[in-house]
Amino acid sequence: MGIFVRVWLCTVVSLILVLAGRADAAEPVRSLITNRIDESALVTLEGNTRPEAIPANDRGAVADTMPLDHMMLLLKRPAEREAAFERLIDALHDPASPHYHHWLEPVQVGRDYGLAASDMAKIRSWLAGRGFRVNFTYSNGLIIDFSGTAGQFRTAFHTELHRLDVNGTPRMANITDPHIPAALGAAIVGIVKMNDFPPRAEHEFVPDFEHHCSNNYGICDAVAPPDLATIYNFTPQFEAGITGKGQRIAVVNISNMANLSDWTLFRKTYGLSSYTEGSLNEIHPQPRTGTTNCGNPGIDSDAKHEAALDTEWSSAAAPNAHIILATCKSTPGQSGLVTAILNLTEEPAATRPQIISLSYGQCEAFGGTAYNASYESAYQTAVALGISVFVSGGDALSADCDRAEPAETAAKYGVGVNGFASTPYNVAVGGTDFGDTYHETVGEYWRPTNSPIFGSAKSYIPEIPWNQSCASRLAVYFNNFKTSYGARGLCNSTTSEATYLQRVLGGGGGASACASGSTASFGVVSGTCAGYPTPSWQKNVPGLPDNGVRNLPDVSLFSAGGPWGHSYVVCEADSGGCTYGFSGTSFATPIMAGVQALVNQQMNATHGEGNPNVAYYQLAAAEYGSATRRAMCNSTNGNTIAKTCIFHDVTEGDIDTPCVKGSPDCFAPSGADGVLSTSKTSYKPAFPATPGWDSATGLGSVNVSNLVTAWHLVEP
Repeated sequence: MGIFVRVWLCTVVSLILVLAGRADAAEPVRSLITNRIDESALVTLEGNTRPEAIPANDRGAVADTMPLDHMMLLLKRPAEREAAFERLIDALHDPASPHYHHWLEPVQVGRDYGLAASDMAKIRSWLAGRGFRVNFTYSNGLIIDFSGTAGQFRTAFHTELHRLDVNGTPRMANITDPHIPAALGAAIVGIVKMNDFPPRAEHEFVPDFEHHCSNNYGICDAVAPPDLATIYNFTPQFEAGITGKGQRIAVVNISNMANLSDWTLFRKTYGLSSYTEGSLNEIHPQPRTGTTNCGNPGIDSDAKHEAALDTEWSSAAAPNAHIILATCKSTPGQSGLVTAILNLTEEPAATRPQIISLSYGQCEAFGGTAYNASYESAYQTAVALGISVFVSGGDALSADCDRAEPAETAAKYGVGVNGFASTPYNVAVGGTDFGDTYHETVGEYWRPTNSPIFGSAKSYIPEIPWNQSCASRLAVYFNNFKTSYGARGLCNSTTSEATYLQRVLGGGGGASACASGSTASFGVVSGTCAGYPTPSWQKNVPGLPDNGVRNLPDVSLFSAGGPWGHSYVVCEADSGGCTYGFSGTSFATPIMAGVQALVNQQMNATHGEGNPNVAYYQLAAAEYGSATRRAMCNSTNGNTIAKTCIFHDVTEGDIDTPCVKGSPDCFAPSGADGVLSTSKTSYKPAFPATPGWDSATGLGSVNVSNLVTAWHLVEP
């Protein structure tokens, strides 16, 4: 068969498949609400109660008169429409499809893939009949914004909002799962948020960082923008004029910056001010129609650091991009993060961001079904519009649910992942550290003095997973221990270094396991928990587990602030200027968002590239499919790594975590603490870095210039 015939047949087949999807959407929509709405016949919206909402923490119901403004009711499409929409999204990312990159508008999503108009009318009428004010419906047809009081909420959803005392911190949450009339159950996922538990910013600052690294490792090399450009090979693209020009990166936060001038200080200090087209704007995005629902959150004492580092480091990676700090206020009935993302997708194409970066998290088992699903739904709409979404993989190693408690020294809830990052529609960004200190080769990779713009890195540096805990096998060997576990292991030692490492901190990874359903045990993946199915694009790369679910992270970059003597810098005037000692996947995420801005500019993608994972996994399959190329691109090669590598394959280290003896997934043959393991009877660490994809660093880190240059290989 000739080449022309094969191509023609492929195109015809693709067209038939896509038109089949369109036909599904064009047919009359099947109504899901077919029975009379009977308030005496109820169904439970399972998996929507925080695990902290227990009698021991209960301090009583809130007043019925407490206002609940801009709550969000998440709806669900008929199954066949959902399947058709998923097929269309695949087609939008398939170069062989006639719909490739023909991105939708939000109104098209709602019109072609929404609920039946009769169902929407019945749900809105039911809300109004229960006394709520129905404010508006989002264009994608899946979110109703409504307001009312705690008393109306109680009578309509058959649950109460109670005040809680959680380890001395006052909180508020619904005390049981909501109930709704059974007739509505097929069309409603749930109420997006019914509590005031805040999301977790994925960063940490160590004030005494210099003291620690000097005393314990004798090296303190902070990563500044010139180092980033050298290590990950941004420089050739910058020199070629690929700087993110024309791209809009929205970094989503729950706090404003303390000083917008911090961004300018950062760029001036680290040699970025010559990129004169770069800009920063702080906004509180509003919906396209309806009432204002994005309030100004003001300045939060902790989250303000997140706002500063997100804007600064996205700009370091794409210095001529337009950075948008998008913030909305959170309330007990409203997630500021979800509101901001939804409102950004409502923007006209000319002002809509092509890229969204989110550096917050909450483990799947704590978030609940509707809250987790709200992120999946918002990201799904975003990628259908061409927007690329980057989310922090988490900073709690393989035990994301234990990051909910500050300064946690050992995991109690077993293996878990960040529910904001585990959806099929976002890039989950993990964290690495540098392996030079471990291998005692620091002098090969860092100059003893800085340049005028504070650069000192010489080249690419070998990477290991970011693991700031005593469960790290590399930390065990470096500190002359034989094991991490056991009475004589590092995690049960009382030495000063062991004490410093007794914490749950490092790059997150693992398998989606509780995106929906209810746990049977507080904060533990159990009961009816279920993960997101394996996405169509997450395949064909050596190392990917055949577990039927979404696995993360996808890619990783340096994120550490210890224990090997490296960290990031952030500029904040109210915190003393430019300071190092910062860590977190909060850094890797906006940097990867900036990398996407370079790709978009190179590809002239004025409306975006959609989900970058489709391209990542195709390129990685080609690179890692050959044992020879895997060896050439092994990160341990350091400055001798092949110049053609797109990904740096991180193969040394792990993201294992110390755990409390007797807790889920904990291997603890002796001593008070053990380590997370896939076996309780033998040591099988969760999770080691291995050739190809792994849960510790995903596909590894990237050579930016090679990634940008190779992107055309997945284009038509």
